[in-house]
Amino acid sequence: MTVTHHPIQHTRLSNWLEAHPTLAHFIGGDWLRRGRSRWQPLRPLRQWLDQLEIRTPRQAHRLCTLIPSQCPFARTVKLFGHTLLSIPPLCKLNPVYDELMMLRFRALSYLAEECGEDISPYC
Repeated sequence: MTVTHHPIQHTRLSNWLEAHPTLAHFIGGDWLRRGRSRWQPLRPLRQWLDQLEIRTPRQAHRLCTLIPSQCPFARTVKLFGHTLLSIPPLCKLNPVYDELMMLRFRALSYLAEECGEDISPYC
């Protein structure tokens, strides 16, 4: 393994745990060695969104209207015609953003391919 795969904090923690084997065994000694030290609490939600099947046109229409095509959080704050603050779109910080976009794409594809409907109102 190269040094780039292990950040300094990870190396420090693993060295400390090797010096304290009782604690390392308590929290799972292989926890750091496997490289899966990330705790992902949203993994079940992400998997559920990935596995969600679109079965009816009504469900597809509902998903297309609920999930926006563009980030709704981008704002420009102006006072007396002068821009005070510009907030960039922050949707990429959403941990389930990619899954939601793929779900919307699958719903649009279902409407276009399976149902033969015009999807231009949703684009």
